[in-house]
Amino acid sequence: MQGQGLQSMSWNAGGDRRRKHLLRNVNGAVEDFEKQWNPQGPLLLFLCAGRRTLLREDTAINNNFFYVNEQIRDREVRVIGEHGEMIGIMSSQDALKAAQEAGLDLVKVSPNAKPPVCKIIDYGKFRYEQARKEKEAKKKQKVTEIKEIRMSPNIDTNDLQTKTAAARKFLERGDRVKITLRFRGREMAHMNAHMHILTDFANSLTDIAIVEKAPKVEGRTMTMFLTQKKN
Repeated sequence: MQGQGLQSMSWNAGGDRRRKHLLRNVNGAVEDFEKQWNPQGPLLLFLCAGRRTLLREDTAINNNFFYVNEQIRDREVRVIGEHGEMIGIMSSQDALKAAQEAGLDLVKVSPNAKPPVCKIIDYGKFRYEQARKEKEAKKKQKVTEIKEIRMSPNIDTNDLQTKTAAARKFLERGDRVKITLRFRGREMAHMNAHMHILTDFANSLTDIAIVEKAPKVEGRTMTMFLTQKKN
């Protein structure tokens, strides 16, 4: 009970400001916390460790990590204001003070610059915008699918034309097309004799496609891959 009382007092003694920075600046705050606030308080350290785990999950979403507020320990930084105006070069302590006076955060956006570039912004809003932009970028990325056309070695002319038309449609959409010739029973003894079906199929689509993988026997099947011809 006495230990719990000490932990509660230590948490309250920090005040809202300490809690605010602790939640925003996990890695740096944990280090500060271990030095200043955790002489015998495993409960609070556990809470910090849990928050650190949540941060790792968040950063995995956008593959970005930004040093924020007390995490920024460079001797000098170049500071950009809330509205994009250049404030100038100053110590990281002065830059953090300016951000706090504006009720915002100091975020290191270009760590490799000389000196590093920091922005005074709302970090929560900044991360939201970063996640939104990456989500939009993923939507615009074209996902190439593999469409399969299956045929038998005894396919008739009409069916072959239908299969060719379907392959053309897939190729026009930018998909890859896998042509599979399936053999059964005695047909397997003469698989190579039917390779011309695949080569003729590819020749009928030379205006739009190229052979990505030449015909190849795989067990009871012979396969070939076509992809859209690049202009």
